[in-house]
Amino acid sequence: MTVNYTRIGVVGAGAMGRGIAQIAAQAGSEVLLLDSFAGAAERGREALMAQWNKLHEKGKIDAAARDAQIARVKAVDSVGALAQCDLVIEAVVEDLEVKRKLFRELETVVAPTATLATNTSSLSVTAIAAGLAHPQRVAGFHFFNPVPLMKVVEVVAGFKTSADVCKQLAGYAVQMGHSAVQAQDTPGFIVNHAGRGYGTEALRIVGEGVADFATIDRILKEQAGFRLGPFELMDLTALDVSHPVMESIYHQYYEEPRFRPSVITAQRLAAGVLGRKTNEGFYRYNDGVMQQPAEPVPPAVAAMPSVWVSPRAARRADLLRLVNTLGAQIDSGATAAPTSLILVAPLGFDVTTVAAVERLDATRTVGIDMLIDDAATKRRVLATNPATRRDIRDAAHALFARDGKAVSVIRDSGGFVTQRVIGTIVNIAADMCQQRVCSPADLETAVQLGLGYPRGPLAMGNLYGPTNMLEVLFNLQTVYGDPRYRPSPWLRRRGAIGLSLLHEEE
Repeated sequence: MTVNYTRIGVVGAGAMGRGIAQIAAQAGSEVLLLDSFAGAAERGREALMAQWNKLHEKGKIDAAARDAQIARVKAVDSVGALAQCDLVIEAVVEDLEVKRKLFRELETVVAPTATLATNTSSLSVTAIAAGLAHPQRVAGFHFFNPVPLMKVVEVVAGFKTSADVCKQLAGYAVQMGHSAVQAQDTPGFIVNHAGRGYGTEALRIVGEGVADFATIDRILKEQAGFRLGPFELMDLTALDVSHPVMESIYHQYYEEPRFRPSVITAQRLAAGVLGRKTNEGFYRYNDGVMQQPAEPVPPAVAAMPSVWVSPRAARRADLLRLVNTLGAQIDSGATAAPTSLILVAPLGFDVTTVAAVERLDATRTVGIDMLIDDAATKRRVLATNPATRRDIRDAAHALFARDGKAVSVIRDSGGFVTQRVIGTIVNIAADMCQQRVCSPADLETAVQLGLGYPRGPLAMGNLYGPTNMLEVLFNLQTVYGDPRYRPSPWLRRRGAIGLSLLHEEE
């Protein structure tokens, strides 16, 4: 296979630089590895040799491939040694002035036709290229760690970047075995921008005292289908990485409410409670094993009251069937009998608001999240309101746990947990499309490969219904009065006329 770039330079021999060098050599490019620290480039090359030897021992590559890949990587000790490269990728420290200085030096060395790429995750490509004689050849080429396993790379066009440069880089990414997604030069590009909703909304829910960290993680994994809960994820990435990214994107977007960080992570960062790397984060870790708090067991209830389901409940027919299947007597009156457990299933509203608007007895009212089909979940989520009696809460918990499915009971919250988090994720993604940060297709690919979500955010919105997402967001705005929840025009318009959230205008 002929590669787009036969000889490339990689500046920075840390984990990212080594990963880029590895997949470039595997694609067939000659790689010159450079680092400003004496001996680091050679150590990087030795680490790559060890990696390829390990792959050979496991039978993943044959001896000929191993030897060829090792031969393609050379350690060099000066920028001048990169003169014959047709592509140079920098993977140095995330400091604008350091990167600009490096690119100014590279520009005096490489040919005018050579491409200069930055692996920055948070800095402006336009700012990095500013002041260069040929800014049109500078682009973002953002990989994710570990590079060989994270099969997506963001190709980012600066303000003056040539379209041909982006096309060449995208093609090269494919030759390296990755999916290339194209993004405009905006804060967070695609993945770090789209990922703002998951953690920040979960932190907001905790901050309201709705539920603890472990409960929220359980809900989002077992009801919504995420692989890791947001607090497990923050422990894994470490708060000294994730909190500065939250603050950076928030400030780069001039305090956009959708990206508002939380004092919770700021305090924990200040205290040095960073996550797995410090053996303490949102969870404690013993020998690297997360210590998860025990979950409350369903209460024993002597007598189950009859159950009255609000006529306005989401998926009311499904909810009635579920209650019947679980063996409760259904109160079919026009209004609830004086002793019945009252069930509501709002979208976006909290239980308190529904009880007040529908003039229900709040002491007997419990909410259940019915956004997602019950058959598709491993966990049910109930919410009380400030007036809910303990015996009513216990009866609801016991009822919905009768078939062995896990149940979480949380305090009152507009949109429970799943509705709030999914609504926020979908809305941010929709607004990225509205801003033309990237195409809907590239957004879906980037999020699934870069964040590991069960599906892309626009597909998520389609699955649960654009009109449902709109209802959740409009009602969250009503409950909280926060512009954070204002629906994106992309979502509002497509939801209003029944279009897929993936639909692009002709």
